[in-house]
Amino acid sequence: MQVTLLNDHQLIASYLEGNERAFKELLDRYQQKIYTSIYLFVKDDSLAQDIFQEVFIKIINTLRSGKYNHEGKFGQWAMRISYNLCVDYFRRGKRRPTIHPNENFDIFDVLHASEPNAEQLIIRSQTHERIRHLVDLLPPEQREVVILRHYADMSFKEIAALTRVSINTALGRMRYALINIRKMIEEKEVQLQ
Repeated sequence: MQVTLLNDHQLIASYLEGNERAFKELLDRYQQKIYTSIYLFVKDDSLAQDIFQEVFIKIINTLRSGKYNHEGKFGQWAMRISYNLCVDYFRRGKRRPTIHPNENFDIFDVLHASEPNAEQLIIRSQTHERIRHLVDLLPPEQREVVILRHYADMSFKEIAALTRVSINTALGRMRYALINIRKMIEEKEVQLQ
């Protein structure tokens, strides 16, 4: 059986029948999206890896116990678990480190693009750094929506369900985030003049 051709529901069923390759395929499908989202929330590679492992341990335990509800999408369910674990981490009073790309991981390395030249790479790197800095300066609710929308590629409906707010609230937070980013850019341009 070629597991790459199976949908998520079929992979889960196959895994529960003992096919470890089926779970590896599920992991491969969602690990980049989930890890990236976690990393953007906690901004620490080691912590993100720990939470990521915790997410999949929770998924395995839920699947094996028969408590997984097949009505929802697996990806959304997994993202909800990762989001909740990040929220739990912050609720425990841990401080939020600032993002510092390093040689091991940079979120923009996972984005696919055609081969740019050296000048384009430098400009893109500087632009991404500025954008990450501006996103870091946003209020937590706005920052959360930007990360989930643009880095985790979630719809506003999914964001609303995940953060337990209305779609209009999620849209409003995104709108205010963009307004705030524009203001910060304009303020920097005025300061440079």
